[in-house]
Amino acid sequence: MAPAAEHLPPAPRVRMAAASAVNATRAVLASLQVHTVCQAAACPNRWECFGQHTATFLILGEICTRACAFCNIRTGMPQPPDADEPRRVAAAAKQLGLRYVVITSVTRDDMADGGAAQFAATVQAVRACLPDAGIEVLTPDFQGDVRALGAVLAAQPTVFNHNLETVARLSPVLRSRAGYARSLALLEHARRIAPRVPVKSGLMVGAGETDDEVQTALRDRRAAGCSLVTIGQYLAPSPRHHPVQAQITAAQFTQYTAWARALGFRGVACGPLVRSSYHAAAMNDER
Repeated sequence: MAPAAEHLPPAPRVRMAAASAVNATRAVLASLQVHTVCQAAACPNRWECFGQHTATFLILGEICTRACAFCNIRTGMPQPPDADEPRRVAAAAKQLGLRYVVITSVTRDDMADGGAAQFAATVQAVRACLPDAGIEVLTPDFQGDVRALGAVLAAQPTVFNHNLETVARLSPVLRSRAGYARSLALLEHARRIAPRVPVKSGLMVGAGETDDEVQTALRDRRAAGCSLVTIGQYLAPSPRHHPVQAQITAAQFTQYTAWARALGFRGVACGPLVRSSYHAAAMNDER
């Protein structure tokens, strides 16, 4: 693991929200036994989002079969999928009054379809409960299984998202048992299988990449068919994780935005606290 960079400037400040609003959101999630990536991954924006009565739902449990060096989600052997989970997610989305629902999952390499059927069932349950809501899915790589990808896209999400997370050189360091080329291929397959569904992917910066590598990563995503991209500061969840190598400046984020726009991305969210699903509804409106 790379050594931590010395003399880093302070990490970006997170926005807080009224405790009553945060607690109301947490109560809905707890009552329905619904997981969120906000909590499981210790997202820095979770209090702001909970304060706005929104969350990104985490399906297929809270235990991941991979151990990525940037991620806070627990690793181990997960329980079998819960057949009632899609209904509970839909009920939570309705109780929170969501008009745009983001669904992600842990990676389930222990399942033959990688959890694709559960994604499809959850999309269908949410749509039945909230027919006018937008639905974004943020999926794992399904180990490159195009049939699994097709099952998710057959449920007709509003947006398909799969994160490459980093640049090609750092992918083996940060992404356990994932592959940069395999993820690019998944994005390209998504564009071909469902050409009317916008394809999205996220990039963390400050993990040790160079500007040239960021430009290449953006070109790779665009060539694979992505029209939406998110770029945010990498923040190590703990000292055990890959160390932050740089705090990206406002000027650099402005440059990254310009590069993405020049490449033809229709939706760009770029900034210190930007995450894959942060203000996802606004990005969907932007496109």
